[in-house]
This record gives sequence, structure tokens and C-alpha cells, in this order.
Amino acid sequence: MPEQPFLYEAPERFGESLTTRRPWNVSALAGVERLNGRVAMLGFAAAVVGELLTGHGPAGQVLALLRWYLS
Repeated sequence: MPEQPFLYEAPERFGESLTTRRPWNVSALAGVERLNGRVAMLGFAAAVVGELLTGHGPAGQVLALLRWYLS
């Protein structure tokens, strides 16, 4: 069986969909990323407050929650 060379596909331009030539909706992505960052900050703050209240770090808090749930 003759070996055929591998042909690479042309890479798409940044922001271009694989199915269409339309670019991404960058304004919608900015809002989603802003929301994601703010929720991550809330989660980090909740972990710090939980550590101050319980004396356990984030992993200890998760383990305590699992122990409580499984008991």
C-alpha cells in the first residue's frame, strides 16, 4: 500500500468560526468574561471567609461538606 502524504488543513483566522466566515461577537464575549471574572472573585472571597470561620482551607471545606452529606 503506497503511503500518502499527510495534508494539513489551512488554519482559520482568529475569531473566525469553523462553519462560517462571520467573526465572533466580541462585545458578547467581553460581557461573559467580565461576569466569569466577577463570579470567580466571589468564589475566592467565599473560600477565604469559610477558612476564617471553619479553620479549614478550601480542600478541608469540601471534605467536611462531603462528610456531612454522606453521614
